[in-house]
Amino acid sequence: MSLEIYLLYLAAVAVFFATPPDTSQLLIISNSIRHGLRRSIFTIAGDLSANAVQMTAAAFGLAAVIATSASAFLWIKWLGVAYLLWIGVQLFRSKDGGREVGAGTAGGAVRLFRQGFVTSMANPFAVVFFGALFPQFIDPALPVLPQLLILGVTYIAVDGVILLLWGWLGVRAATALKRFSFTLINRICGALMIAAAGLLASKDFQPQR
Repeated sequence: MSLEIYLLYLAAVAVFFATPPDTSQLLIISNSIRHGLRRSIFTIAGDLSANAVQMTAAAFGLAAVIATSASAFLWIKWLGVAYLLWIGVQLFRSKDGGREVGAGTAGGAVRLFRQGFVTSMANPFAVVFFGALFPQFIDPALPVLPQLLILGVTYIAVDGVILLLWGWLGVRAATALKRFSFTLINRICGALMIAAAGLLASKDFQPQR
């Protein structure tokens, strides 16, 4: 892979992330508001781990299977929607009054990691996306595996930085919201999760023929 191709890939990834927050980013914002950026790193780690799994699946050709199977695609998608809605409803019903916003409230590392992992894995568009993106920047005359590793690690690094930035914005929002009750904060975070579910539900899919 030449330097020119790699820089073109970086530009393509940057353009991809130059959009409003998606489902995973809304989750990071929500968790950063409730638990602080340090604990939300577990959620980021879960999200990026899911990305690594999805890239591996794409590399083994599973992107083509998902892209041609409407039923498998829709099952994954709607399970993801249900999971995000469940998180949102739980937050709406939570009444952790008296706790400080962003102070690591009741957020176990495993649970935060699981939220990030499941939310990202529940988006079947990712495998199809990686399956379509990576071949555009791979030189078939060179060994494929090292190129896939470079592309994958680069994407995860850029995604990690973007998620940290969204988490930082969540912390800034938490600072502004400290004067409100924690119950209200939970409802705001619940609304973010329901919005994330709506984003995933609104994505349309037409299987390849």
